[in-house]
Amino acid sequence: MTIMNAIIFSWEYPPRIVGQLANHVRELAAQLVRNSVGIYVVTYHDYLTEQYNETDGVKTYRVVNPVRTHIGVLTWVLTLNQEVERAAANIYYSVNKHVDVIDVYDWHFIPAAVTLKKALNIPFIYSVESLEEHRSHGANSPFNMAIKSIEWLGMYEAARLIVKSEWMRDETYRVYKVPMEKMQVIPSKSANWTKRILETYKDVTEGANPK
Repeated sequence: MTIMNAIIFSWEYPPRIVGQLANHVRELAAQLVRNSVGIYVVTYHDYLTEQYNETDGVKTYRVVNPVRTHIGVLTWVLTLNQEVERAAANIYYSVNKHVDVIDVYDWHFIPAAVTLKKALNIPFIYSVESLEEHRSHGANSPFNMAIKSIEWLGMYEAARLIVKSEWMRDETYRVYKVPMEKMQVIPSKSANWTKRILETYKDVTEGANPK
């Protein structure tokens, strides 16, 4: 019996591995399943677009971008978000509207998370992997500012932020003035890191549905 259902948004997930995020999310998802959490991962793939029941108990929903040609990552992300929303909504109705929380990894799928929060009243957590200020230091072109605005939106709308270090917490505060009490520092691979993430899920869920 599951204690809750959670959806994880990640722009990479095995077999699509771009950096370290894919395997981090896979390990987290598998650990949460072992702790009786129903885990649904919505991610991108350019041709694997079906629903899969993975051997570790994770259910994956891979979506493809309906627009094939893009001038940059920003248009790719914004057009892909509608497919992420559709997949998450399908999950929501398939489990009788029992989705407790969405965990969004990095900025890419923040627009979808905000839409689902407003439309279906699902709280979300923003798991911050990096900041545009660091990826493109000092860049203030319209392109960079658009990404920063998405990051800011996620930090404003999220019920909680998870960061992997005190340095990232301090940088997030410096750049976006996010209240310190809204951020949870959970270093990757630290002792009981998955347990602490699960506790954060529960706190957010209880806050959204007070007894």
